[in-house]
Amino acid sequence: MSDATHAVAVPAPGLLSKFSIRDAGTLIGLIAIIAIFGILSPNFLTQQNLINILQQSSINACIALGMTLVIISGGIDLSVGPTAAISAVITATLLVAGTPVPVAILAGLLIGAVCGLVNGVLVAYAGLQPFIVTLGTLSTYRAIALIYTGGNPVLGVPQGFRTLFNGNVAGIPHSVIMVAIVALLAWILLKKTPLGEYLLAVGGNEEAAYVAGVPIAVTKITAYVISGILAALGSMILIGRLGAAEPILGNLWELDAIAAAAIGGASLMGGKGSVIGTILGAIILGAMRNGLTLMNVQAFYQLLATGLIILVAMLIDRVTRGRG
Repeated sequence: MSDATHAVAVPAPGLLSKFSIRDAGTLIGLIAIIAIFGILSPNFLTQQNLINILQQSSINACIALGMTLVIISGGIDLSVGPTAAISAVITATLLVAGTPVPVAILAGLLIGAVCGLVNGVLVAYAGLQPFIVTLGTLSTYRAIALIYTGGNPVLGVPQGFRTLFNGNVAGIPHSVIMVAIVALLAWILLKKTPLGEYLLAVGGNEEAAYVAGVPIAVTKITAYVISGILAALGSMILIGRLGAAEPILGNLWELDAIAAAAIGGASLMGGKGSVIGTILGAIILGAMRNGLTLMNVQAFYQLLATGLIILVAMLIDRVTRGRG
């Protein structure tokens, strides 16, 4: 790669320090939420409940990591929920039919990758807006899942699969360990590989990235494929917990994923995002919902809180960009 490409792709030291400051702010926000609910509810700070929060946050964290990569590239993926649904029902169908667990898992992940590939190709080569593309595939993928199952859940997921995704090691749920590994891989991808540099470059200034020789189309497509794969993985965590897959699975997962990424410092304008921040954002949402549930607050108020958090995060991003 030429020096010009490298100059475009690598974030400036000042930008990296801003990411670190934002991550610290997100961590402080999480600590504040934990402290508040710890005071308001005596059951909040118990060891079992804190583990429950991490487990409940694992699915959103998994989806949000893929969403973060897409957002950094300047896109958005509204189809993660229906993508997860297609993957879930096909994986569950294969498992119930006696397909070996590794084969069923690979098939489910492949379905997620194909869904992401369709999104990426339409965005990169058809020149369509990511919002419009994924809004369309949101409905399309959901319809496919409903047609495939006839609108019925797939029951009887084998215990071996459930243990793999819903077991624990020394009290730590497998899902938490899996997402921690995914987060580490995402961090390495973003910080230590050319693809990470390309994602930041394309999202920050696509025209400059093109002039510098960055493979724009491949970069965008790769981000959507990863998002699809992680949506599929998130669905497997859920069906491992429930023992069944429903075609309506994943409703509003895109909202939670965008919220986690936004709380963690990702900018919907592209070119900015943090793996650590996204994980903290997912835990913030999980802790908030857990605390509100313990206080017997109705679910639609929790949805209201999620929407308000997204708006506040976007306002903070607007202010910090204006100052930058």
